[in-house]
Amino acid sequence: MQTVREATFDLFRAHGMTTVFGNPGSTELPMLADFPADFSYVLGLQELAVVGMADGYAQATGRPTHVNLHTAPGVGNAVGGIFNAQGNKAPLVITAGQQVRAHITMEATLTNRDATVGPRPYVKWSYEPPRPQDVPGAIARAIHHASLPPKGPAFVSIPMDDWRAEADEDLTRNALARSVNGRAAPDPAALQDLARRLEQARNPVLIAGSDIDASGGWDAAIALAERQRLPVWASPPSGGSRLGFPEGHPSFQGALPIAIGPVSETLAPYDLALVVGSSVFPYYPYVPGPLLPEGLSLVAITSDPGEAARAPMGDAIVGDVALALERLVELVGEADRPVPAPRPEPGEPPHAEPMSGSEATAALAAVWPQDGIAVLEAPSSTMAVRNRLRLSRSGSYYQCASGGLGFGISAGVGVQLAQPGRPVICILGEGAAEYGITALWTAVAYKVPVTFLVLRNEEYMILKWFAEFEQLERIPGLDLPGLDVAAVARGYGMQARDATGPDELSEAMREAIAADDGPRLVQARIASGMWTE
Repeated sequence: MQTVREATFDLFRAHGMTTVFGNPGSTELPMLADFPADFSYVLGLQELAVVGMADGYAQATGRPTHVNLHTAPGVGNAVGGIFNAQGNKAPLVITAGQQVRAHITMEATLTNRDATVGPRPYVKWSYEPPRPQDVPGAIARAIHHASLPPKGPAFVSIPMDDWRAEADEDLTRNALARSVNGRAAPDPAALQDLARRLEQARNPVLIAGSDIDASGGWDAAIALAERQRLPVWASPPSGGSRLGFPEGHPSFQGALPIAIGPVSETLAPYDLALVVGSSVFPYYPYVPGPLLPEGLSLVAITSDPGEAARAPMGDAIVGDVALALERLVELVGEADRPVPAPRPEPGEPPHAEPMSGSEATAALAAVWPQDGIAVLEAPSSTMAVRNRLRLSRSGSYYQCASGGLGFGISAGVGVQLAQPGRPVICILGEGAAEYGITALWTAVAYKVPVTFLVLRNEEYMILKWFAEFEQLERIPGLDLPGLDVAAVARGYGMQARDATGPDELSEAMREAIAADDGPRLVQARIASGMWTE
């Protein structure tokens, strides 16, 4: 007769979930004992980094990924990462240990008193099974929740003595046999009407969001833009975890601004906006203005009913984004509009001492590998990176959609584990790097050949920008003197070096990206400022 533990590992196998990201505690040891040889355990030294690594891995593989945390304190440490995973729509199945059942009522040490409450605002489903025999079924349900659109994390708390209990053969057999498919086709009549509106529009525009890439709609988005001669904008960068359209394509115009008034101004020339795979819109900060300029109508296509319901304007079609795009390509004819004018290439940035963020990103672009993947968490240089790199291949860009920090440095490790055949370059501000700094140890311990580029400006520049925008003065805690990420990396056993100018930075990055025997870190001193090109 199988134990609950044996049945659960069979369930993970059935779903291809044989890589576990975790930080174990005493309440997890019964699950991890005699760990199966066909599974891999990726250890992180702090739970926020553990969740960030799993988030990157899940997004880059497109599969649900198991995260194993330690009862209440471990879940508490991880909550920021779970919040980020929710924003990124990462399909995580998060399990956490709990005290033995005989201890829960008396609240012995390490009892999670209300185990399902802590993560609940940030997960699709949170549960603690009433019986040991219900554990495999609960985890199966979490897998389905995490995998169904909108994808996202799900949580199960498991008392530590449940693993040795005898499994219910019938429940286990049925849990293993089930499959759940989440590709819901959009309403055919709604797509036909949208195709008609596109063809009749004088000057329509496509706004591309993260779910285009996540759903597999990349090629269909390109085909629709070319067939209808649509100018393409990216959704505001404050709310997307991936690129939705090749940013080197002639039709691509750039990223929309991040606030209500500026978005409306940018969209003023158009009469129909088709927003695909994005919320409408991920605004921040608050700059008032009309939600839509006069004469513009908007239609959104999203797999997320919540996004469709909460949009303050426009129409929405709910359904699988890739299926919707593929059907639209079939429904529309070739447009006779003028081909959109391509945006200008960025110029040579002026030299400064220390170099600007624009110089640093230009130096990176000069050695960028054709199949490179960017994982980005450098808020004051985000737009400079995107404008210089102009990434144009599916699955080539990841950032945090929630606004929280700690994702980038951790996700860089997870994405590289998921994509061993492509070079991953993780671009970080030194302040952002500290939120998940222990991920550097994991990269070293597992010889993950990810390259880290740290842009060191000795401040939280993005917060200084917000302070100036809000006309606020004398705010403490915005400077980071003496913070040396390269030195920390060396302490973890990573090869790291500093670069002081564009030429030295290009050479350092070329060498680091070419290395395949483990991670490398390059730190570049840059000037204060918000860099956009």
